[in-house]
Amino acid sequence: MTELKAPQLTYFDLWQAWKECGNHEAKKQLIENYLPLVEFVTNRMAIGLPKNIIKDDLASNGVMGLIDAIEKFDYQRGLQFETYASWRIRGSIIDGLRQGDWVPRSVREKAKRVEEAYQHLEQKLMRSVTDAEVSQYLQISEKEFAIMLQDISVATICSLEDPIREEESETRMSLLVDDKAKNPDHKAHEYYLKESLVKGIDRLTEKERIVVSLFYYEELSLSEIAEVMNLSPSRISQLHSKAILRLRGALAKYKDQLMQQ
Repeated sequence: MTELKAPQLTYFDLWQAWKECGNHEAKKQLIENYLPLVEFVTNRMAIGLPKNIIKDDLASNGVMGLIDAIEKFDYQRGLQFETYASWRIRGSIIDGLRQGDWVPRSVREKAKRVEEAYQHLEQKLMRSVTDAEVSQYLQISEKEFAIMLQDISVATICSLEDPIREEESETRMSLLVDDKAKNPDHKAHEYYLKESLVKGIDRLTEKERIVVSLFYYEELSLSEIAEVMNLSPSRISQLHSKAILRLRGALAKYKDQLMQQ
């Protein structure tokens, strides 16, 4: 095998050398080239996590996800590797967090109670519900509800990365589905999923929608969003938690309908 001169090669050349010739030096160069992506994803996912979560551990899991992405990516399909790799990196970090059981059972139970409250009330009233209504449903004061939201904020950081169904690989691999070969069932489920998300987003308050948009689409950190909205970081964290729990309630309804089919 001829020696690889990585600095003189384009990304396409590196992919070709790795995929077609099995050149491990090319694979190593690809990993090094895309390491900043691991740092970016890790920094975003570390926001709001407990202090006992070591950032280097997140990054280590992220690197494993990057390597997995490089091994499985089909460079000839014309897809954006950064998008695909981001899903793999996030998924690997989430797997590591789950294995470490980083969220206490009590926090998970609180999150589940609030999620079910939103799902029940908004399905019943067919509108966005207030903090007062949720607090009354949970039989706690609004102050206690605010504290509960703060407690469970760490449990909602990765929520949008979680799959709708239990088969996690399906969600990640959906990025590689051939657009020319989608079956009718997939299209139907995709349509109703999007419809459920749209309805869920419509029921968010204006501030919650802004937080979701800035965090997930503009990719600002919670502290940056706090500056933009002139609110405290803890208030932004609460808004984020409520938005995610509302959306999870909407998706839970979709999942129930899916299971009945």
